[in-house]
Formats: sequence, structure tokens, C-alpha cells
Amino acid sequence: MRIAFLTAPQGVEQVELTEPWKAVSDAGHEPVLVSTRAGKVQAFEHLDKADTFPVDEVVGETSADSFGALVLPGGVANPDFLRMDEKAVSFVRDFFERGAPVAAICHAPWTLVEADVVRGRVLTSWPSLRTDIRNAGGTWVDEQVKICDHGRNKLVTSRKPGDLKAFCEAFLDVFAAQETA
Repeated sequence: MRIAFLTAPQGVEQVELTEPWKAVSDAGHEPVLVSTRAGKVQAFEHLDKADTFPVDEVVGETSADSFGALVLPGGVANPDFLRMDEKAVSFVRDFFERGAPVAAICHAPWTLVEADVVRGRVLTSWPSLRTDIRNAGGTWVDEQVKICDHGRNKLVTSRKPGDLKAFCEAFLDVFAAQETA
């Protein structure tokens, strides 16, 4: 299965990109780095620049239809940039409209809020997003991983880098179930 990893050109938390990427690859799926422009994305370790990663496909030049699932890594700046890009927001919304599974960690649910897809869902995130999620019609919970089966697709969310192992296990299970459905 091809799995999109959507990031902004800068601001993605490196470990929230690399650990899920490795988990997807190790599970035999094809991770694809999608961004709002071609070139490379600049990852961060908290507020410090880390590595860069080559962009495989550009939002607006690719379609959610060509992927089986979506992973949204966090970082404070990453989802803030994404939510200001209408093509990125539309790309995310398309996964929900298709009923494809989505996984988001840490601050990544900000992009979900902007896409107006949290209404009626239960999810977790970095605690500072709690009010934004509630204001968007979602229910926020403080759990390591939350799987919400609402509507046509499943949403897997997690709070922080410390939850990555559980996050990866949960979304891989959900993606595998989707693939066999």
C-alpha cells in the first residue's frame, strides 16, 4: 500500500516523521513524502534544525486517490504551515471523504481541525490542542493512542514522541485491516 506522509517544507518533528516512516517501510508498505512544494523538507528536533528529506510528490500535483492511507507527523510549525495551504487542507479532507484511514500525532490534528473533519470524533493530541479540537466539534482525550471509528474511516491519533511505538503499532493495524477489507 502507498502511504502518504504529508509535511510542510519546514517544521516537521523529525522523529515523528522517521519512526512512522520506518514502521511503514518495515511493514512492507511504500511511504511517500508529500509536501506543498518540491525539493526537500527541513525537519526539526524540537526547535533545532535537524535533517532534510527529499519530497517525492507535491500537493496539487498528486491525488489522495493514489494512496491507501495518510500519516500526519507533528511538530509545532508543520501543521500550522499546512493549515494555511488550501491544497494541503483539501488533500487531507479527501482522505476522509474517501473513507481512507488517517493517522496524526502531536500537533498534527491542527490540520484536521482546519479540514473540518474532527466534528463528532474522539481524538488525542498534544495537550495544547485540546481547546481547538473541542471548538471544532471533536472530543479530546488524554490517551497514549486513540482509534476513532467514526463515519467511513478510522482516525488514529497520539499525543507525543514518547507515544510513537504505540502510535505506529496502532496505525499499522488499522491500515492492514483497511487493506484486507
